[in-house]
Amino acid sequence: MHEISCPHCGKAFKIDEAGYADILKQVRDGDFERQLHERLELAEREKKSAVELAQTKAVNEAQKESAAKNAQIQELKAKVEAGEAAQKLAVAEALGPLEKERNELANKLQLAEQASRNAVELAETKAINQSQKDLAAKDIQIQDLKAKLDAGESQRKLAVSEAVGEVEKDRDRLQNALEKAELEKQLSEKCLTDKYETQIKDRDDAIERLRDMKARLSTKMIGETLEQHCETEFNRIRATAFPRAYFEKDNDAKSGTKGDYVFRDVDDVDTDIVSIMFEMKNEDDRTATKGRNEDFLKQLDKNRNEKGCEYAVLVSLLEPESELYNTGIVDVFHRYPKMYVIRPQFFIPMITLLRNAAIKSLQYKSELALMRAQNIDISNFENRLKTFQSAFEKNYDLASRQFNTAIGEIDKSIDHLQKVKEALINSDRNLRLANDKAQDVTIRKLTRGNPTMAAKFAELDDDAPDMRDGLENSPDHDAVEQPNAESARNT
Repeated sequence: MHEISCPHCGKAFKIDEAGYADILKQVRDGDFERQLHERLELAEREKKSAVELAQTKAVNEAQKESAAKNAQIQELKAKVEAGEAAQKLAVAEALGPLEKERNELANKLQLAEQASRNAVELAETKAINQSQKDLAAKDIQIQDLKAKLDAGESQRKLAVSEAVGEVEKDRDRLQNALEKAELEKQLSEKCLTDKYETQIKDRDDAIERLRDMKARLSTKMIGETLEQHCETEFNRIRATAFPRAYFEKDNDAKSGTKGDYVFRDVDDVDTDIVSIMFEMKNEDDRTATKGRNEDFLKQLDKNRNEKGCEYAVLVSLLEPESELYNTGIVDVFHRYPKMYVIRPQFFIPMITLLRNAAIKSLQYKSELALMRAQNIDISNFENRLKTFQSAFEKNYDLASRQFNTAIGEIDKSIDHLQKVKEALINSDRNLRLANDKAQDVTIRKLTRGNPTMAAKFAELDDDAPDMRDGLENSPDHDAVEQPNAESARNT
């Protein structure tokens, strides 16, 4: 028995073990349920906070990465424009020295021609002046110098011819150099023209080849090109980032449809961390009817539920002009639970984001599973206790019924023995009465009113002394006397 005080009135009352155990179980279950609900609510709030923080971080990182990509694109565009400007400048700089050299050569040629003419005129002037001086100085020697004059004339002509020859050689050399520079300029211009024409032709050929390839590609082949890109990107980092992950094509078409890829990752003890159903969508630029991402979400959610995946991700190149899908990771939870739409460049960051968030929530899941296991242990203990109590109660009922049956049989036996006792008591009373009556019988009473018997007893009394003397002298006197005494006592 336990004594319990009422918390309101303070009155004490006693309760048995069963009632006390029931009250204790109610208090314990209520407190445990309250603590369990509090812990579950706290874990759920922490999980939501962690997921929101992870999503915020992912969005911020995606925005930062998008800003960095835009900056990089702008930088590359600036570099391309700077390269084109530098190329034009290089062409201009390459043509400038040639034109400058051509102008310098032309100027040098003009100067050389002018110098040649001046040299010829100067030589002629000098020769004439010298001849006049010689003629004025040597008028008296005209006759003597006639022969010398012919020789001097020959020498003068020879000198003039040599001077003109040197000037002509310089002119020819400069002319050849100018022609060579002009030829090199033409060759350089032709080489640059051929180079850019070849690049333009190669670019046009590449564009035409891509257009031809796109024209020959079917819709399925275009989609498989995006699938191969995503598979290659994943296999590139599989060994370092996802060593225990499963990423394969979905080949299970039992339900009539299937997704493109299924991603599953587990921890060291093979506990599921995260599972993702991927769908890749691409299309040709010249397709008349352009697909929309919205058209594939319902089927993707169905495939996710049928394959038991936690998340669904649509990797899409559809709607290339949409600012919504071009900004980064698009959450479509308002349409279908745990579903995202991304561009191919966010394929690996999306897997990493979901996996890291799942690892954080896995800790809360483990704690929740531990609490549930503890609750299950308590429930099993209570069930076993109830089973034991039921079995004990059943055995107690059987034993009680058997005990009551035994008590009833004992009572019946007691009643029977009581009847036997009463019969024995009555028999003893009758025997006692019979004994009393037998003790009350005497010779006098027996012979009263019977002379014959009185005479017989009188004769016996007369013979009695002789019989007593014989008995006293007999060796068996004691043995005979004792039985007689015993018989007398019995009588």
